[in-house]
Formats: sequence, C-alpha cells, structure tokens
Amino acid sequence: MGMTARVLAIDAGNSKTDVAVVTAEGTVLATARGGGFRPPAVGVRAAVDALAGAVAEAFAAAGITSVDHVSACLANADFPVEEEQLAAALHARAWGTTVEVRNDTFAILRAGVTEPRGVAVVCGAGINCVGMRPDGRTARFPALGRISGDWGGGWGLAEEALWHAARAEDGRGEPTALSRTLPSHFGHDTMLALIEALHLEHIEPARRHELTPVLFGTAADGDPVARALVERLAQEVATMATVALTRLDLLAEETPVLLGGGILAARHPQLDDGIRDLLAARAPKAVPQVVTASPVLGAALLGLDGLGATMAAQTRVRRYYDA
Repeated sequence: MGMTARVLAIDAGNSKTDVAVVTAEGTVLATARGGGFRPPAVGVRAAVDALAGAVAEAFAAAGITSVDHVSACLANADFPVEEEQLAAALHARAWGTTVEVRNDTFAILRAGVTEPRGVAVVCGAGINCVGMRPDGRTARFPALGRISGDWGGGWGLAEEALWHAARAEDGRGEPTALSRTLPSHFGHDTMLALIEALHLEHIEPARRHELTPVLFGTAADGDPVARALVERLAQEVATMATVALTRLDLLAEETPVLLGGGILAARHPQLDDGIRDLLAARAPKAVPQVVTASPVLGAALLGLDGLGATMAAQTRVRRYYDA
C-alpha cells in the first residue's frame, strides 16, 4: 500500500447511512449521509443502489473515483451468506479494490475501543451483541428476534408492555399502571381503545416503538410490572455480554463492554445500574461503558486496521469525529 492508500468507510443502518473517505494516515477527505439500508425490504441490489448516492457525493468531494479498501458495516448482514452477497454487490460497484462487509454492530464496537478487542451490546429497535479479539476471532448472534432466541429491543419491549397492560385491564393479569400510561400516550382512556386504534391502524404501526420510553417512565415511577420488564432487559444485556466474553476467552482479563443503541444510550438509571450489578457478579473484569461515538468512525477504524495503519492515524480519525 502506498502513502496515499484510502478507505471508504460505510455505516449503513435501517434508518440512515453514513460514509467517509479516509486516508491511511487518518485524514478524513470527505463525508456524506444517505437514507436507510434495508435489503430484506427492497432486495440487495436496490439497497446497494441506495448507498450509491452517498458514496458518489463523498467521492466527488474527495476528488477521487475509487479507493484501495471498502470497510462496510451493514444492517441486516446477519449470516455469513448475507455478508457474502452484500460483499459481492459492493465489489460489483468497483468502489474499491478490496471489500470487507461486517454487521453494523461491529462498527459500534470498534468506535468505542482503542484496539479491536471487546464486546458490544446494542439495544435499539432490536437487540444484538458482538465481540472481537485482535487475532480476528469474533463472537456474535444471528439477532433476528424471537426466532433466534432474542428478547428485548424497542419493538419487543413495546409488545411486552402492551401484553401486560391489556391483561391488567381485562382482568387476566395483575394490575399495572401501564394500562393507563400506554393509552394515555396516544390520547386514549383505555387499553381497549388503544388496541382498537392499533388494530385498525388509526395509529401507524411504526409509532408503536414510542411506547418504550413510556414503559421506562412507568418503571421509574415504581410500577412493579414495568420494573420487572426493565429488570429482564438488564438480565438479557448482561447475559449476551457474558456469553460473548466467555466464547472469546476474555472473562479473565479487563475487557470493555460497550453499551450502544437508543435504549442503552438513554442511561435509564434502573437499567444502567442493573446491567452494571449483573456484570460485576458474572464478569467482574468487564468494564461497561456507554458508547456515543459515531458508528462510521468504527467502520473507518476497521478499514485502517485492515491497512495496518498506525495508532497516530487512528487518533487523527477519532479527533475528527470527536470534534
């Protein structure tokens, strides 16, 4: 690799895409932002088409037409076969000589650590966990929802809260303030009215995730049913992290456990304290921290790892994103 080796970093999530062109010395030449990346909804080709606009914008701003290496961290790259399909689709674009595709959770992990070592648990709309070691070993889960054994994430929590609230109102379940706070969020007096509005789609299905902050608020006010759901999420996060640490033989050494995604970044005290207490008991060497760094920084650092870049180069990119 010559002095002018360049990386195209792509962090493509369900709702937005960030790209950056970075030199091997860690200078950010250009950045751009695009829309969401959803191969399951639109197909691989159309999803990669959606990336092309942001890449073209970044290339034009950097005054280049291609790079040496593409480091792409992509949502929905959950199985090796999906990573291979996506890598082939990116190769076909000829944006870079070499292409490496990873799940987008790896970008969040790499953004939060100084070397490629640690575990990240991300809880946003869904929940996922990955881990990596400098020797290239990784640990991960399919993270497809209930079918792959997951519990939690904004969608799952909203669904659980609705389930408990419905049963509380009609007498099948124990009483909970959720049967008032959930309908009230959408201007309804009863769960029955909210259930009807959701069923008839008078409330857009996509708005269901708005109920997750209501669940946390209700838990903070002391409701036992809501608190039990938050406690269960803390258990899930700690369990995923501990399993990943165990698989990578990292339980015995100080290892960062990064907590990312909207739900973990919100720092709900009960959830935060619960995760820390459980990790202290099960993985005492784990060092939990909330990661706020931009995931595209992680994609760039993974690309620089691939080029064998210096610590100084890494620091330079990090400074750009910290600013």
